[in-house]
Amino acid sequence: MLKVLIQSVTRFQQNSSIVYCSDTKKCAIVDPGGDIDLLLKISQDNNLIPKIILLTHGHIDHAGGASELADILKVEIHGPHINDKYLLDQLKEQGEMFGMPSRNCRPDKWLNEGDQITIGNEILEVYFCPGHSPGHIIFFNEKQKQALVGDVLFNGSIGRTDLPGGNFNDLIDSVKNKLWPLGHDVEFFPGHGPISTFKNEMETNPFVSNDALGL
Repeated sequence: MLKVLIQSVTRFQQNSSIVYCSDTKKCAIVDPGGDIDLLLKISQDNNLIPKIILLTHGHIDHAGGASELADILKVEIHGPHINDKYLLDQLKEQGEMFGMPSRNCRPDKWLNEGDQITIGNEILEVYFCPGHSPGHIIFFNEKQKQALVGDVLFNGSIGRTDLPGGNFNDLIDSVKNKLWPLGHDVEFFPGHGPISTFKNEMETNPFVSNDALGL
């Protein structure tokens, strides 16, 4: 089984997820924006074996600790889509602005829709979901109907689109045409706030409910 452990990190209370295969204990650390000592402790306390760092997008609260953590663990960074390169190239500058010491990030591999990430015996599928940022991606495990959606969708809300590179129409299209077709029974882990299901958001989310989208 694929299991997910969530730790809130940085002053922005971002959900960094540690996704692991219960059979092999191999794990991926998703969006390590900061507080990497906490993420390392969770991995160690659960006897997990970090194999890769995954990024949904390039904002500092999601990617600010990626380079340092990759150096400590000697693992590769995969993602996001190359359209977020300009954000990862500015992490050090962003960190100085927000008082969050960070290093610029150069992923070992950019990810595209259709790519797959193997974690032990489990697979995460990659979907391109721009809108919050131009290169945003999400990760989906079809077997267990679980999705790590970064800042595309929240419990009761959606990601901001007023930041540089954001686009409201693109974000709505990503939810409607990429997330919803995955199934109403999907449980999702957002970049901020509590987990939810696509069904709940289809019924109640004021931005992307079926009524709001005219479905």
